[in-house]
Amino acid sequence: MDDRTLGAHEVLELHEVIEYSINALHQFHLYQPHVQEEELWNSLNRQIEFMVKEYDFLISLADAPSANKNDTVYDFSLEADPIYGMDNPQQTFPKASSGRITDRDIASGMLNCHKAGASLKLRASLECANPTLRSALLQGVKNSADMAYEVFQYMNMRGYYQVPILNNQRYVLNQYGFSPENLGFESRI
Repeated sequence: MDDRTLGAHEVLELHEVIEYSINALHQFHLYQPHVQEEELWNSLNRQIEFMVKEYDFLISLADAPSANKNDTVYDFSLEADPIYGMDNPQQTFPKASSGRITDRDIASGMLNCHKAGASLKLRASLECANPTLRSALLQGVKNSADMAYEVFQYMNMRGYYQVPILNNQRYVLNQYGFSPENLGFESRI
């Protein structure tokens, strides 16, 4: 089989992921002039740089889907454990103009963009027969999840994304137990 061969589903799914990647980059560039805090600025630019690298890798797969090795892995260090509980969360609302967009709004947009990207890449991977393309898309899911988590951490540390906890969460989860040793499956040996 020619190393340029992709199935119809793969071509269409890759097209959707590439188009999404372009739009995500454009969205992140639109945020740049509005960022106030240095930490968010650094994260935004680091993510843009990585997203360009990942986009270029997807383009290379379109040319030769079996001849490429995926070396696009988003690398970041987890800075802190999440803060759980609600502490007087700020109200949010649509802004009347781009001049009123805050760092919280930008981080929220980045987070939602990565969540959408992860979903799209996962769905696309499920349509792939080509193992290299499938692997690249699955790595893309992890990359999107890692970038989203980085943004979540930024938001969580500033109280922009608070994690509610249930007073009765133990009761909700304690209704489940470990499975018994033998669920009725018999060994063939």
